[in-house]
Amino acid sequence: MPYDLVITNALVVTPDDTPPVLSCIAVSGGKVAAVAPDLSTDGATVFDAGGRLAFPGVVDAHQHWGIYNPLAEDTATESRACAQGGVTTGLNYVRTGQYYLNRSGPYADVFPDVLASSEGRSYVDYAFHVAPILREHIDEIPLMVEKFGITSFKIFMFYGGHGLHGRSDNQASFLMTPPGESYDLAHFEFVMRGVEAARRQFPDVADRISLSLHCETAEIMRAYTERVQRDGTLTGLRAYSASRPPHSEGLAVTIASYLAHETGLPTINLLHLSSAKALEAAMLMAATFPHVDFRREVTVGHLLTDVDTAAPGAKVNPPIRPRDDVEALWAHVIAGNVDWVVSDHACCRAEMKFGNDAEDIFVGHSGFGGAEYLLPGMVTEGLRRGLTPGRIAALVSTNPAARYGLTGKGMIAEGFDADIALVDPAASWTVRAGDSASTQGYTPFEGMDLTAKVTDVFLRGEQILAAGAVVGEPKGRYLHRTAA
Repeated sequence: MPYDLVITNALVVTPDDTPPVLSCIAVSGGKVAAVAPDLSTDGATVFDAGGRLAFPGVVDAHQHWGIYNPLAEDTATESRACAQGGVTTGLNYVRTGQYYLNRSGPYADVFPDVLASSEGRSYVDYAFHVAPILREHIDEIPLMVEKFGITSFKIFMFYGGHGLHGRSDNQASFLMTPPGESYDLAHFEFVMRGVEAARRQFPDVADRISLSLHCETAEIMRAYTERVQRDGTLTGLRAYSASRPPHSEGLAVTIASYLAHETGLPTINLLHLSSAKALEAAMLMAATFPHVDFRREVTVGHLLTDVDTAAPGAKVNPPIRPRDDVEALWAHVIAGNVDWVVSDHACCRAEMKFGNDAEDIFVGHSGFGGAEYLLPGMVTEGLRRGLTPGRIAALVSTNPAARYGLTGKGMIAEGFDADIALVDPAASWTVRAGDSASTQGYTPFEGMDLTAKVTDVFLRGEQILAAGAVVGEPKGRYLHRTAA
């Protein structure tokens, strides 16, 4: 039987330190059918990769479609930006409360609307992480696993006493929690117990079921925000970093880790660790609780920018840090202490981002897009720092796919989805927001010089990016992660 597609002259990247090998990639029925130096092209569409690197499509495990714009809108536009960055699978966080859904209630009622809003609009495959905000959400965890194929859940540790963008005095209104409920450490403990109970209930997929945590401590941030604003010496990103200090991350990591130990939940993901102190705490906790399978995440924004080099709009939680923290993150990446790198893509347009006072960092909204720069940024800086292409592939694709139960993603190998990103590792270009398919309109990476470019991307064997431009119709699928 002839193949549907054969990509020739591709330097195929495998998720290890093996040098890429010039090969052909054959595709049949959306799957990789063969990878070999020489394959028959009879009857197949042939695409000449021209000696470029062939990475497995990026599995961007941390995005926020629909946080600031309607989900249907973000799905259509931000998935196009994903394709530009080599991303073929986007995992998005969703929760009840203000922003995102702007509603409360059981996920049995809410999540079907999430699926309906995104269906048929994405250019890449996608899935969702879900945050149990209400008590009843904990009881719904088995339903989310079995009916909707959700295997990853999230806790925002600072939400109980600090706002999304800064200080807040009314978290119940923000999270739309009913009287008598609190989003606090006790709730976090019971979420952990609920996730662990689901792991026991569904032993066949237990290793796929995990809990992720945004680790910052509300009380520390509230006190330091008051101090920074009262002092008035610091401004901009340095002020915001100081208002959410690194030891706030370290303390939250420590608390979360002990709760994981207490509740017997072994599958813990520590999200977007941004500082030396956060990684120090994460490594200490891994040594203290070896029975907990910790995974550690860093964002491309925290790796490529710092408080002095980021362009305007780089306010994010946790904050962009000083250069010493950036270097510490890279040291951990190179040492193998970081499991995956993500974009934390959250499209926040200028009118919302900067608020009424662009000079006051505490006024604007938190978060920014960056999926477009995930793979080119990691190849540019990773190769410069001595990472092999295979190590980069593991960080942006193979490792998150394995953790989050995306069994057909993360490798260019027989039987896997034919998700392939071709990268020219010698293409010098400068980041300009105007070149992005995102509707954000600016980027903290503005003016950054990169030396690797994603040229062509295939999703299940169908081309979605050609010579740097998004092509075709949206054919991304929702990924039910517990389906047979």
